[in-house]
Amino acid sequence: MAALVAGTLLLTTACSGGGDDAPSWQGGGNETVTSESPSPEPTLSTVAVTSPAQEATEVEAWSEVKYSSEDPDNTTVKVTDAKGDEVKGTVDQDENVWRPAESMDWGTKYTVTVDTPAAEGKNNTTTSSFTTMKKPKNLVRVTSFLGDSQKVGVGMPLIMKFGREIPEKYRAEVERKMVVTATPAQEGVWHWTSSTEVHYRPKVYWKAGSKIFYKVQLKGVKMGDGWYGRSDLTVDLNVGRSLIMTVSNKTKKMTVKQDGKVIKTIPVSLGKAKTPSSSGTMVVIEKKEHTVFDTMDELGPEEGYRTDIDFAQRITWSGQYIHAAPWSEGVQGRTNVSHGCVNVSEAMGKWLFDRTMMGDVITVSGTEEKLKNGNGWTDWNMSWAEYKKGSALH
Repeated sequence: MAALVAGTLLLTTACSGGGDDAPSWQGGGNETVTSESPSPEPTLSTVAVTSPAQEATEVEAWSEVKYSSEDPDNTTVKVTDAKGDEVKGTVDQDENVWRPAESMDWGTKYTVTVDTPAAEGKNNTTTSSFTTMKKPKNLVRVTSFLGDSQKVGVGMPLIMKFGREIPEKYRAEVERKMVVTATPAQEGVWHWTSSTEVHYRPKVYWKAGSKIFYKVQLKGVKMGDGWYGRSDLTVDLNVGRSLIMTVSNKTKKMTVKQDGKVIKTIPVSLGKAKTPSSSGTMVVIEKKEHTVFDTMDELGPEEGYRTDIDFAQRITWSGQYIHAAPWSEGVQGRTNVSHGCVNVSEAMGKWLFDRTMMGDVITVSGTEEKLKNGNGWTDWNMSWAEYKKGSALH
């Protein structure tokens, strides 16, 4: 009986109501709908910062910012410091990456803002923050051999030195941060002469009168496990006229060309058979109007000597010079009697000294010994193809 009553009540309830009232299960009627209304769809974002992670710390000073975007061609990325000043950088829309144009400061908080045109129902802007690492204890000193406003010869290599060895796997990034600009434009490349020194030369000699500017941005660049570059530097210098010295052992003469024209032919005496001069292409490393050559400790009392020298121009680390040698003037142009140097007369020594500058080129040919690369600034003693092999980027 209880079951029958329950069924009757259910039927009555289901059929109650009249007029325009619609069944409650169709959303009509005056009955209260007890089912919950669906939640609104969440607003989706069209952009996101994927790296560094939100509120990341110990971020390296040259770190890239990576992001995602539904409209990368029209996406803008802005990185600002705690003061709101924008950090210079470039956006690669193909890779969705922002790269800093300079090192960020140590221990500083930065905010990334990524923005695209508005899309209906979606966020088109996102922000994220990160903090760079504190100034590390292990910093590598970086120095340039050349300084601002110097004038050099057409064979002068640019030389950068490091306070510690740079492992090979870090050298490519170091090279990328050392940018050379020549006016007029000239093709060139960096070449590692050792783990602590890198040189730069153009494909052919610098054009006379060129202006050279190089910007070395190595502050914060990783140079080893736990080691980073200490600082940035810039150098602005000038190339002088072209002066090329060519020495032939066969003729015992030096031909001097300035801006492509022969301006002097000078008799010379080169190294004797026991101490031959090196055949190869060198440049003037340093100049001393007056100096003393002392080989007593190196060669002993029988072979060694101590001699005053005028107008000395070093061309190798092993001690070969162009210099005045009045004691050999009687044989210059005919016989080799030196200990490896290029001997000229006192008058021609002064004439050369007054006209040359660091980086001027001298090529010696026809002697018994070939120049060893590294014995001086021997950058031009290699072919262009060979020189490029010394770059971590080639």
